[in-house]
Amino acid sequence: MIMTQMMTPGTDSDTFLETSLKLAGKSAEEARTTGQLDRADEMVESLYDKRYRTESSPIHRAVWDRRFPIELFLPQKQSPAADVQKVMDRSLDVVRKHIATGKIHSENGKVPESVLLELGDAGYWGLLVPREFGGMETPPTAFFPFVTKMAVLDATIGGLASIHGCVGCVDPIRTFGTPDQKKRYLPRLAKGRPLSGFALTEPNAGSDLTALRTKAYLDGDHYVLSGEKLFITNSNFGRSIGVVCMIDNVPSVLICDLPDRETESFQFRRYGLYALRRGHNYGLVFDNFRVPKENRIVPPVGNGLMVAYHGLNLGRVALAALAAGGMRMMLSGMVPWAKFRRTYGQPIIKRELVESRLGRMAGRIVACDAIGTWCAWLLEQGYRGEMECIIAKIFASESQKDAALELCMKTHGGRAFLHGHSFGDNVHEFLAPCIYEGEGEMLGMAFLKSLIKEHGRKFFEPIGKTLAEKGIKQPSMTNPAHLWALRKPLQAYTGWMLLDRLTGPSIPYLPTLPATTREHVEWAIEQIQYSRRDISATMTKHQLKLADRQCKIAEVSARIRDFATMIIVGLWTGQQKSEGTRLAGSLLCEELSLKLKGRRPDDGFFRRACELGQLVAEGGFEEIAGLPQESIHMPY
Repeated sequence: MIMTQMMTPGTDSDTFLETSLKLAGKSAEEARTTGQLDRADEMVESLYDKRYRTESSPIHRAVWDRRFPIELFLPQKQSPAADVQKVMDRSLDVVRKHIATGKIHSENGKVPESVLLELGDAGYWGLLVPREFGGMETPPTAFFPFVTKMAVLDATIGGLASIHGCVGCVDPIRTFGTPDQKKRYLPRLAKGRPLSGFALTEPNAGSDLTALRTKAYLDGDHYVLSGEKLFITNSNFGRSIGVVCMIDNVPSVLICDLPDRETESFQFRRYGLYALRRGHNYGLVFDNFRVPKENRIVPPVGNGLMVAYHGLNLGRVALAALAAGGMRMMLSGMVPWAKFRRTYGQPIIKRELVESRLGRMAGRIVACDAIGTWCAWLLEQGYRGEMECIIAKIFASESQKDAALELCMKTHGGRAFLHGHSFGDNVHEFLAPCIYEGEGEMLGMAFLKSLIKEHGRKFFEPIGKTLAEKGIKQPSMTNPAHLWALRKPLQAYTGWMLLDRLTGPSIPYLPTLPATTREHVEWAIEQIQYSRRDISATMTKHQLKLADRQCKIAEVSARIRDFATMIIVGLWTGQQKSEGTRLAGSLLCEELSLKLKGRRPDDGFFRRACELGQLVAEGGFEEIAGLPQESIHMPY
């Protein structure tokens, strides 16, 4: 991670979003709390060298630059170091062994503590811990593909690697911890003794993190913590949990070592939860719980919200990796069932609907691989990757939901709901990622906010401030006085628009790609550059009321993310050696293209989907080669 020391930005002035809300007539409370989150986001930005911040990121440049930055969309292949690969292989072997003996889950349906400890001995929990503290310091380009492999064997164990290393205590301590905190915690975290989690959500605080009510105050050598946290994965006795709380009205993070039993000052809030059922997920209730004062994480700039934000991007890419694994298991289970199930004398694997489902599932799998590979490479290069990782999270979670309900369930029919069937037993696991690491449409709005911030600050904020200074509430372009007052900011904006109309989009030199894939990529590159006009027109139309136009924001955001997905998937899959991967990527791009153009699929699309499905059925799709296949439930 590339960092630079900077002065804290925005502490004595409003953020762009806060200024806009005030000018739009929002309440002081809404402007203040929204500005608090916006400042936390700017604090995270300040940790990165300018060339790796959001305004220099691939998506921001793809939309706003006059030249498409093709070099930022071509991730370089990386291989893990030999000793890292050994840890990964040992970890996979541990899980395979316990699956073979039927002991991967205990009688209560959880992953047993003995398995978690054995994984720690294999080095699994230390993959993201620095080497100097007993870990493997695995780079993102090696870690996330491995998470996919683990998720194929056991999704819970794959997910726990992300919880522990990305959003638990490893990332906050590794990134922001003092030398003493690193020395005390990281060697133990590397062994999974303890495992860790992160407690941000509260009964009253989900997407609105300014509603935090958990508080702590300093009493001698300890902070005294009181409040309740909700939906905390990896919460169990003896675990270490990063808890976000308010200290002196400042969002802060305390590393809390949970006791080995419930006490007067600590209780679990137990509830029934359909998702995450093989792990431990409870609420945490603190009542004057004492935490050593040296366990407070203090970032170099900003506050505890910045600590919370920092690990989210890693967690979002992990969700894409987990979805790629989950959909592989769905697809590998669909094939034997479709060969077994017969209707009117023919196995349903010969039916067009089933063939097309197999093909479309393959497209979603390679798309998650492509986006995850790209995001991992960007993070490894030093980019913050905020918008890019949001693309990965939303696409992967929505794809997995669609794959489960529209492709997998409908193929298996009624047997999908039998106890012991992978769909029925895991349906909530397939759906829940739509909420993890931020609900999809809420994140989509955050994506567009990040994308328009610099453009708004440069061209629209001066107009808004001028209107406020001149007391103009309803500006009219036919009023000479209004035009004169706005002459300078309007001149700057008009210059930008004229230059954009004169230059238009540019298509860069592309690597060798199949002809159809090249067409999809070139069109998407052209469209993502045209989208800046759509964004600017939307900002002009709604002006200070744009923050209230959530449906419009979500729609514009979704289109831009789809253009980006076509580019990422087309470039990556088009350069792969496997015919199945190339065909799957092209089909996914075609599916997105039809949606974006508002066109109905034609016979050609159906034919290509079915041909890919036939390839999958015949064992020609390498991404599921050698995977365990689910047994036929209730055979006749």
